[in-house]
Amino acid sequence: MIEKNINNVQKIIAEKCAAVNRNVNDITLIAVSKQKPFDQIVEANKYNIIDFGENKAKELKEKAANNNINLKWHFIGHLQTNKVKNVVPYSYLIHSVDSIKLTNEINKRAAAIDKIQNILLEVNTSGEESKFGLIKTEEIYKIAEHCRTLHNVNLIGLMTMAPFTSDNNLIRKSFQSLKNIFVKLNDDGFGLSELSMGMTNDYVIAIEEGATILRIGTAIFSQSN
Repeated sequence: MIEKNINNVQKIIAEKCAAVNRNVNDITLIAVSKQKPFDQIVEANKYNIIDFGENKAKELKEKAANNNINLKWHFIGHLQTNKVKNVVPYSYLIHSVDSIKLTNEINKRAAAIDKIQNILLEVNTSGEESKFGLIKTEEIYKIAEHCRTLHNVNLIGLMTMAPFTSDNNLIRKSFQSLKNIFVKLNDDGFGLSELSMGMTNDYVIAIEEGATILRIGTAIFSQSN
């Protein structure tokens, strides 16, 4: 079932990229493996999936520390500063950075193991109070500027979650807002390359709006597909 699901998702990604004149190789597919047993991760890896996303520090550590498969682990959940020590040693990319305090802790933990930790700033583009992330443009700029002063943190892009709605216009607006901030930051010399946006219900729209990273769980691991 996982093989079929992966093939289907990759087919849709390729078709949409062709339709909007994008290079499919510019998009990274992350299989969101939170709460999934490790044997399902191993199976997905058989079909050339190497990027996996987790949203709990403890679960990420347990999965990453106890396998010898060459995988890239992404931390995609809300990250508390006291959990950073369990995330930095294992994460290729942390998607959910939303404060200077958190960037400082990531920098400290990365420096301790001589690592440059890639991060994304999480932006709340939906305005929903239930979601984490930065809202004000000045806050985003302040943290982005602060990252430039840190030797062991590498800011490479932005992340957002669209509102959970059937209104595609609202979803598109959320993604467009992130892309606009991304463009402004790059116009000011930040050199960002990644836009992490798009999940199972909205990744086609995300591709249309410039996503470079898709975080897809249900469409890959669901037994009903």
